[in-house]
Amino acid sequence: MSTASAKERLLDVSRCTIRFGGLTAVSELDFAVKEGELVGLIGPNGAGKTTVFNLITGVYQPTEGAIQFNSRSLGNLKPHQITARGVARTFQNIRLFPSLSVFDNVRAAIQLHRRHGIVHALWRGGSFKQEEREVEAEALDLLKIFGLDRFRDEASKSLPYGDQRRLEIVRALATKPRLLLLDEPAAGMNPTEKAELTSLIKFVQERFRIAVLLVEHDMQVVMGICQRIAVLDYGVKIAEGTPDEIRRNPKVIEAYLGEPD
Repeated sequence: MSTASAKERLLDVSRCTIRFGGLTAVSELDFAVKEGELVGLIGPNGAGKTTVFNLITGVYQPTEGAIQFNSRSLGNLKPHQITARGVARTFQNIRLFPSLSVFDNVRAAIQLHRRHGIVHALWRGGSFKQEEREVEAEALDLLKIFGLDRFRDEASKSLPYGDQRRLEIVRALATKPRLLLLDEPAAGMNPTEKAELTSLIKFVQERFRIAVLLVEHDMQVVMGICQRIAVLDYGVKIAEGTPDEIRRNPKVIEAYLGEPD
């Protein structure tokens, strides 16, 4: 079982298993994330890490077991319903709306919590216009916080790679999550960009007071910011603990980290 007590759990994955035909991708996974915690999920390629993200966000339904968020089941919910509950994610391969502007990428995410529906949009009355002003102000504030406001009107696909990663995080934050899932955010980054990313993740956790679950292969990033780390191998959790405990764990060294030089 996870070291997080039931009382503190924001996310609770309980004995989760998923099978694809004869393949068991994740097996009897027990895992939890507490309020405001920064947790790493690591393991070799094919270990099941992204599958866990897809289970949490409703892309897949578990064959067995249960997933709760804020003490409520996420079973049978669609991905957008889970996002509305307070779980947001980024992807290993960036999935911005490439032809939309930087501003409109963020504005689209804010629409999740709009108070008014299509009738108000068609009528375009005073309350609709007021809400539009609020959405614009909120989107611009987020872009300014992350230094992206200067790209406001540019197509998102035109941004440098590191800024696209940053925008994807901003768009996720625009949904007002309590838990942010980051799927290999350092993929394709150079050492300078990785150092900036590490600072950014710390900033996001502290500034927005949210929990972060991080899947990442770069151990310098993981060990440098995570408070707790869980390790998967062939869909099975083989270890969980602090970065120091994970570094010294013989099973983790054998399966993933290798012996230190």
